Amino acid sequence: MTDHYYQSSGSEVQLFKRAAQQRVPLMLTGPTGCGKTRLVEHMGGVLGREVVTISCHDDLTSSDLVGRFMVTGGDVVWNDGPLTRAVKAGAICYMDEVVEARHDSLAVLHSLTDHRRTLYLDRAGQTVKAPDSFMLVCSYNPAYRSSLKELKPSFRQRFVTVAMRYLPAEREAEVLVAEAGVDAAVARRLVNCAIGIRKADDIFHFEPPSTRVLVTAARLVAAGATEMEAAEACILAPLSNDGAIADGLRELAAASLLDASTPTPRSTAGGIKP
Repeated sequence: MTDHYYQSSGSEVQLFKRAAQQRVPLMLTGPTGCGKTRLVEHMGGVLGREVVTISCHDDLTSSDLVGRFMVTGGDVVWNDGPLTRAVKAGAICYMDEVVEARHDSLAVLHSLTDHRRTLYLDRAGQTVKAPDSFMLVCSYNPAYRSSLKELKPSFRQRFVTVAMRYLPAEREAEVLVAEAGVDAAVARRLVNCAIGIRKADDIFHFEPPSTRVLVTAARLVAAGATEMEAAEACILAPLSNDGAIADGLRELAAASLLDASTPTPRSTAGGIKP
């Protein structure tokens, strides 16, 4: 199984291992693109377990999770859903943005998240006991959720919760170097750009640029784009359609990219034009 590159921002790797050892469910919280999904993929490789990912949304039903009867070749046959397959396989079941799912759909998780560790398939008349290797991991971004989409405290308390955050600047730059192959100076300038905008989030209240978009911007630079072109396309454009705000962000990005502590000639992968 592939061990995805991962830089830890705290003790999340150790806590993930301990939760897996103790067979307790895990909730990952943190801003968009801070590495929640990458952590799960990485830990799947570390623990040697398959990862079954479920992207949660408003229309997700309990049948979408556990399975349903379907007509196949003239016969009515039960088809397992992704949650059931993960339980039977002893995999890591990762429910991404679980806050987006309906509360009645999440009720099927109750028996998996307590001492029973059992999935009840009422329609199929089956009871599936989770093997020791099965682990349920959920994630969501608490900062930008709607007030109408709160997880019930009784549900949250079933999980060990790990609050994740963006990496420190130097380590976030290391991710860009490893993922995109840009040089360290380019990576630092892109990270500085994101940090400046994240600080401005207190004023503008938009989704801050994530490590994920920084990696994408770095890849464009590696492909020959200038740093400003990459920042415009990947970091700035998704943030706001308001012209005044966009102009302000552009000035902030330009100032961040022109790092006075380092020379600013074109990097080997692109960089800022003199």
